[in-house]
Amino acid sequence: MQHFGLPLARRLERCEAVGCAQFSEARARMFPNSGACSSEIAGAVATFDGVGSPITQSFGLGMLAMPTPREMDALENFFHSRGVTAIHEVSPLAPKPLLAMLTGRGYCPLELTDVMYLPLPAAIPPPGAAISVRVAGPGEQDLWASVSAEGWREFAEFADFLADLGRVAAGRTGAVAFLADENGRAIAAGVLLTHEGVAQMAGASTIPEFRRRGAQRALFAARLGYASRMGCDLATVGTEPGSDSQRNALHHGFRIAYTRIKWALDPPAAAGLRN
Repeated sequence: MQHFGLPLARRLERCEAVGCAQFSEARARMFPNSGACSSEIAGAVATFDGVGSPITQSFGLGMLAMPTPREMDALENFFHSRGVTAIHEVSPLAPKPLLAMLTGRGYCPLELTDVMYLPLPAAIPPPGAAISVRVAGPGEQDLWASVSAEGWREFAEFADFLADLGRVAAGRTGAVAFLADENGRAIAAGVLLTHEGVAQMAGASTIPEFRRRGAQRALFAARLGYASRMGCDLATVGTEPGSDSQRNALHHGFRIAYTRIKWALDPPAAAGLRN
């Protein structure tokens, strides 16, 4: 049994940071003119995936060391010079002075995420008999992306944007895309990312009319089993507090490690960019 603390938090944060960097690398490979890129500054990994992308932010700020004002200048310039808000997801295990630094520089809290973890191997409840889960095969990247996007159908105004994110997510290095099938039809999608023994569950989505049938539970079980066979000793997932995704994670034995805060700082007026 692993005990939660700073070393474990560093592993969780690093896995997500690497996953975002791999996403930006995939975007740059698939769309060379996108400007997608990543940079490591003060131990944090900052990624740019375009305006409005949830990948355009940093992870791991303060987890290795307290950033200096000059390093914060560099991080902010990474985002502001590209015309986007500087966003950092910050663990409560980061140095306490970091909060004062962020508020002092004008950052505002934007969002909360519960970071959950599960030591592996774990007892995995079997999926329902009607649901089968498989790794998406060669040539099924677009299918995975369409199922993933359809799972967010209620946000129709973002359909094209979500499908685009899905194609990149399924095509990045180190990602394993999973599909849940019912009677031969793909009804749900999920992805697994691994880094140095940590397996991150991401990309969970179920087509609305097929919800409440156990598809996400089946995807959880399949991904956890796959991660264990790959030799991972720890699984992680980030969830919105109180969400269905969090309830599914709790059902599989995940525990909340900490609640992470997303901090945001809008670009200054045109002439005020930091150097």
